[in-house]
Amino acid sequence: MTVEVAAMMVAGGAALAAGLALARPRFRAASGAERILVLGPILDAAALAVFSMEHLTAAHDLAPLVPRWLPAPLFWVYFFGVALLAAAISFIIWRCVPWSASLLALFFLLVVATIALPSLPAHAHEHAFWTGAVRELCFAGGAMVLAGSVWPRGSPASIALIRIGRSIVAVVLLFYAIEHFLFPRFAPGVPLEKLTPSWVPAPVLLAYLVGITLLLAGIGLLVRPTIRIAAAGCGLVLLLLTVFFYVPIFVMEFHTAAVEGLNYVFDTLLFAGTVLLAGLAADQHVI
Repeated sequence: MTVEVAAMMVAGGAALAAGLALARPRFRAASGAERILVLGPILDAAALAVFSMEHLTAAHDLAPLVPRWLPAPLFWVYFFGVALLAAAISFIIWRCVPWSASLLALFFLLVVATIALPSLPAHAHEHAFWTGAVRELCFAGGAMVLAGSVWPRGSPASIALIRIGRSIVAVVLLFYAIEHFLFPRFAPGVPLEKLTPSWVPAPVLLAYLVGITLLLAGIGLLVRPTIRIAAAGCGLVLLLLTVFFYVPIFVMEFHTAAVEGLNYVFDTLLFAGTVLLAGLAADQHVI
């Protein structure tokens, strides 16, 4: 096991355990679907901790992704690795969340603006490019809803962040749903380039079921009475997909593609957390 893989696994496990332990008061205060939504920041924190360790232990591999016009690419990889870790800690201890969530949203928007958009002319015809680009946009949307839910209730900033962020997540869910129907052989959840392994039974049926879930959730997030149940239901399905689909793939491919497997596990976990975040503050009149 490499240092990179070990650091990512330890960080993810520690963040998940600490987040669940420290969130008990919020679990007790919540009821119904709200109890599932409380998992959103915890799942996000675990994934952010993992990706932080990836930045810090594999900086030289990630440096080529930094835009060429930025000097000192290694500095930026380390800087954002530390920033992701800070956001994860903030979500776990539930301190300074308005600022950490807002800055996390800004981080993902910067990724879209500085990496995805400049690559658009060369890769506009590629399915994987659009999947990756809207994924970062979706993560930004979830962080925006979280930030809006903890800013002063009813303030213009809170309303704008929740409205825009939730709409972004809803549109991405609809986009991914269509991709699941068009490309059912790709691994479900965030449908990138990885094909569903041959040992998985009924892969096309699984893709269609996940696609239907994303479709219903995307519509549900746009209708006020169904926001909570749509976010909770879809987030729970994606969490189960992470545990019972991507974790076994990671275990079976550990000796050949451990880092890739971890990335798929925690990418899907971050997607699940993002969908759960989109259901926060559903009682505020922002739609």
